[in-house]
Amino acid sequence: MKIIEAINAIDALKPNGYTQAEKIRWLSTLDGFLHQEIVVPHEGADELPFSGYDEDTPPETVLLAQEPYGRELYLKYLEAQIDYYNGETARYNNSMMMYQAAYTAFARWYNRTQLPRSQKRKFW
Repeated sequence: MKIIEAINAIDALKPNGYTQAEKIRWLSTLDGFLHQEIVVPHEGADELPFSGYDEDTPPETVLLAQEPYGRELYLKYLEAQIDYYNGETARYNNSMMMYQAAYTAFARWYNRTQLPRSQKRKFW
């Protein structure tokens, strides 16, 4: 999924008054979490560097989570952020539960399909 696809999809599903720049920042935060918590502990992390997104990032930039997990993960996260900043606590809680399920599914898939980084043994 690309940045612009995620933004267009959430705007169609959940009309809101938040700017594209705000949504890009939210996507950057999520991909930062994914990179640090899921990608870095595995082999090949150096091939997927991540430095964040901002207003100058091309909207055609591909996000880190791959399909079939990406769409659900990004849309639920954006939905939760919209609910949070709208002060809709019950909707936010529901959105976060759905996001957590998507996050867990992605994390489990990534852990199953990628080798963990080899750890150097330390002898004292």
